[in-house]
Amino acid sequence: MQKTLIQSEYQLTLNPQYESHSLYPREAETVLNADGFGRAKQSISQWPGYAPTPLLELSNLARELDVASLYYKDESSRFDLGSFKPLGGAYAVASLLQKQIGERQGGRKPDISELLAGKHRHTAIDITVTAATDGNHGRSVAWGAQLFGCRCIIFIHETVTNAREHAIADYGAEVIRTAGTFDDAVRKAGETAKAQGWHVIPDTSDGTAIEAPMNVMQGYTLMAAEAIEQLPGNRAPTHLFLQAGVGGMAAAACAQFWQTFSEHTPAIVLVEPQTAGCWFDSLSAGHPTAVAGSLQSIMAGLACGEVSYLAWKILRTGATAMMTISDTVAEKSMRLLADQRRVDPPVVAGESGVAGLAGLLEAASDQQCRIMLGLDGQSRVLVFGTEGATDPESYHKIVGRSAHEVASGRHKL
Repeated sequence: MQKTLIQSEYQLTLNPQYESHSLYPREAETVLNADGFGRAKQSISQWPGYAPTPLLELSNLARELDVASLYYKDESSRFDLGSFKPLGGAYAVASLLQKQIGERQGGRKPDISELLAGKHRHTAIDITVTAATDGNHGRSVAWGAQLFGCRCIIFIHETVTNAREHAIADYGAEVIRTAGTFDDAVRKAGETAKAQGWHVIPDTSDGTAIEAPMNVMQGYTLMAAEAIEQLPGNRAPTHLFLQAGVGGMAAAACAQFWQTFSEHTPAIVLVEPQTAGCWFDSLSAGHPTAVAGSLQSIMAGLACGEVSYLAWKILRTGATAMMTISDTVAEKSMRLLADQRRVDPPVVAGESGVAGLAGLLEAASDQQCRIMLGLDGQSRVLVFGTEGATDPESYHKIVGRSAHEVASGRHKL
């Protein structure tokens, strides 16, 4: 069977390290496990505004793509922040504060309900958290810092839009813009935090920081668990198309489905921008491989040049295949979801949030891709719409209408 397919708008290759029908490995268990999920769910389910996000059945589009079913987990309403990210960044902030406050006040970790009630704000205010971001992660860390009462400094890189910068600052964070790429901002945040005694809340790991990025990923597993509970009959999908930046979200979804369905885990297809295919290159090579260059893409949340050390432990053998897609493909998918003639009711999805669906649309339209991935008329596909219109100006420019105009047409013929 063909192992790699290269087209002008996308590339697809099979992961040579994929272990089909295998049990959840011990290496992955050290990163994400049932106990960690239980702690994350117990904490997050107590936060004000928590509710499972909807799972939408896109039946018209499923028929168009010749698959049995297509479900879309819509994260655009999560905590009114517009993306899935609060599940990770804010949970890691809460976990850090519980640990730090416990150490400073004699060893007992405060319960999450105590943090939410503001009982330890006199201690929390002296703790500073920081992170590097393309937008959504920084916003979630800033929101978590505001919710739980600590100080927050966020680093962004030179191509992050002003709208995303302001959205972070709106939650009380100080925002520092740096030269270079996302990976440069990650290094700058780490260096500054070390010098200042701050606590980094990264959504990636190079192997030195473990606890905070692990908590970020563990928080993300709640999104996957919600989807599993919402699927009709809790029946496993045959395919997941997952956007992959550093890999935290993709690894969390892969882990939760793997632990739930074991050897019946769906095929996992990772989708990245053409300019930032770090998973495509790394899994092809058999070891983490950095991508050089500007990494610039409208899929800003996925424009990462280095895979996460923790996500690697799961996706190295858990990912079935990797795709890279062009910005044009992502834009086309955003417009498709907003088109009530094809998706009814229409769905508002941002550039990074639509990447998994965009990969599916390209794969399903190419017979060679369908054969490589085992996509057919019996396939049950799940994708995660991980963000709404988190940059309203960009969304309007791409779709031709505002997010409000698209959403308000949901019940109009």
